Amino acid sequence: MVVDNQKITSLLNNKHFWKVQEMLVSEKNALKDQQEIAAIQARIDEVFTLIKKQAETNSMPAKLTFGTSGWRAIIGEDYTVSNVERVTQAVVDMMKTDEFLKEIGVTSFEEVQSMGGLLGFDSRFMGHEFATAAAQVLAGNGIKIYYAGMATTPELSAAVVELKCAFSINLTPSHNPFQWAGYKFNPSDGGPAGPNLTEIIEQKYSLILETAKVIGDKHFAWQQVDTIDLYKQFLLKRNSVVILDDLVKKINNSDIFLAFDNVNGATRGRLERLLNGVDPRKISYLRTNTDYLFGGVKPEPSSGNMQLVMNELKLHSNKFKIGAIMDPDGDRVRVTDGVEEIEMNFFGAMVLYYLHKVKGLQGILAKSVATSNFANAVADRFGLEIRETAVGFKEFRPYLKEDAREKAIVAFEESDGITMQNHTLEKDALIGALLAIMMVIDIGKSLSEIRKEVQDFAGTYYPGRGGKEVDRSLSGLPLQEKLRLLNKYKPGKTVLVDSKEKTIKKDLTLDGYKFVFEDNSWLLIRPSGTEPKVRFYVEGRSEAEMEKLFHTAEHLLSECLSS
Repeated sequence: MVVDNQKITSLLNNKHFWKVQEMLVSEKNALKDQQEIAAIQARIDEVFTLIKKQAETNSMPAKLTFGTSGWRAIIGEDYTVSNVERVTQAVVDMMKTDEFLKEIGVTSFEEVQSMGGLLGFDSRFMGHEFATAAAQVLAGNGIKIYYAGMATTPELSAAVVELKCAFSINLTPSHNPFQWAGYKFNPSDGGPAGPNLTEIIEQKYSLILETAKVIGDKHFAWQQVDTIDLYKQFLLKRNSVVILDDLVKKINNSDIFLAFDNVNGATRGRLERLLNGVDPRKISYLRTNTDYLFGGVKPEPSSGNMQLVMNELKLHSNKFKIGAIMDPDGDRVRVTDGVEEIEMNFFGAMVLYYLHKVKGLQGILAKSVATSNFANAVADRFGLEIRETAVGFKEFRPYLKEDAREKAIVAFEESDGITMQNHTLEKDALIGALLAIMMVIDIGKSLSEIRKEVQDFAGTYYPGRGGKEVDRSLSGLPLQEKLRLLNKYKPGKTVLVDSKEKTIKKDLTLDGYKFVFEDNSWLLIRPSGTEPKVRFYVEGRSEAEMEKLFHTAEHLLSECLSS
């Protein structure tokens, strides 16, 4: 492959800098000669200089959509220093409202200023510069700042509680591709902000665009904090199951090898400190260098990205092997034993089995409506209550708070996010990796063998997901209106799956339309709120049935769209 210099020049002239980076990183990945690689890297660095200048000088306001996962945009285009300042001022103005003060249990903004806020970012380009822009606005509004620097989402979730801060700001777009940056706001309990707060942020931002009122202080000071130390303190105080010193001893006394892929993210260095004292011959850390382009891959725990970990595990002959891949902000994780990749649909159920049966934790199961019912079957066998929520980790807050009436043993969703009882209100890749090690050592079986044990206990399930794009004119409310036709399918009604009629045992409509059949197979039809697309989640009791359920979901959608 040879770089098309004429095309690159044209793209640069039109300020399509990230398109150039895509071309250059693709070329770099195809090279073997070190001098040629260095030459391409020099060109990549030159383009980053242009992106930085664009991000610092582009003052055009962005259209703000601030959901429970915050605001996400392309660096240098909508995600600029000016817009980070505007969004931060909108956040500050939101924190002056009664809605926020009530949320964190204070009566005045002066208390918010005194409690302060925690500020961190993941491993993306210009993280420190954007954090500085946010800090200037916080300081200009009289708010004390605790500076985490590069940190993971679960660290910040734990640290904001330990520091007794009013809030945290986490500059991350999670697992989005390399050209994206993000801005996430969490209140004092460390969990994701709900729509009651995020909608106010959007309103305040609109007012700022009218008034151009942003208060900044370029001569600010912040207090640097060590969030991994605070995370360890949080574990020590609240979590009676994950005891790091004991785990280190168990690892050293076991025939085990561990491999963790950080995908050039903020998780690098974290597990090294949590597992300090482990024999270095028993552990390998992959992709720990700084690479703002993530090697040209989408930085997420996926089957495609798992290969590096799998290859590393193949080099070792230990009795037990565990690999994990995490995303840049450390809130998603996927594990493997080198034989099988264990998706969260299965891993979450295995964690429930382990924490209840082996560790004796009592409580409920919390999972999203789109997640496998494999965990439901485990909970049913144990006689545990089940709470299925709408998609989004914020929905688990009622079951994760310290004073929760119904405390979740584990809370997880199929998109690789998990947490546990007496832990963070955010999903946590670090705790996921630690739990994988613990269950293997304590049960004395590999992850694949534990999965088989749990399947023998609760049954076999085959989850899958897909989707279908619809006409753009149907995006949003029109699509939701069309899907209302599915309300006619109630318990006792039948749905044709292939040539067989299945009777609906239970329906859930809290986030889309989920129909659970008498054999515990199910399908979920869920419209996207932001794009002309319908997502399908299905689960069969056999692989063949899973495929048939996809066809049924497509048929039901067609029925709705033709009405």
